[in-house]
Amino acid sequence: MTTDPYLRRVDEGPAFWFLGNLVTIKASGAETGGRLTVAEFVNPPGFAPPLHRHQVEDEMFYVLSGSARFQCADEELHAGPGDFVLLPFGVAHTFLVGANEPLRALQITTPAGFENFAAEAGCPATERRLPGPALIDPAALGHAASRHGIEVLGPPPQS
Repeated sequence: MTTDPYLRRVDEGPAFWFLGNLVTIKASGAETGGRLTVAEFVNPPGFAPPLHRHQVEDEMFYVLSGSARFQCADEELHAGPGDFVLLPFGVAHTFLVGANEPLRALQITTPAGFENFAAEAGCPATERRLPGPALIDPAALGHAASRHGIEVLGPPPQS
């Protein structure tokens, strides 16, 4: 499969509200022959996902602005603008966004597929600004995660 070149501008790409975060897909599995997904995340200050592990994908973050403390197995990684974080598949991880500003990062998963989880567990974003705190149904999230090879292992970390 060959991929045609394209340009996605800053506010372009399918966008979803996912766990209270704005996720804009910049490259999907359909566009990369299943090789990778690239999504721009805007996470509100203090956001943290549940402790989880990907059974198939490596997950990487390139921080554009803001900061976060990543926890992966026994490692604690503090990342800020220009930093790159690799969270290998099969290893439990989470992160906590700094309290002072949103975290804006490119999330790269390989192989592709994360965009399908974000679409199922989230909803289309018609406005591209951060909402208030999200109400999350843990059971629905767990079911969607398991359908996409992600195990939810525990609650989000506390500050």
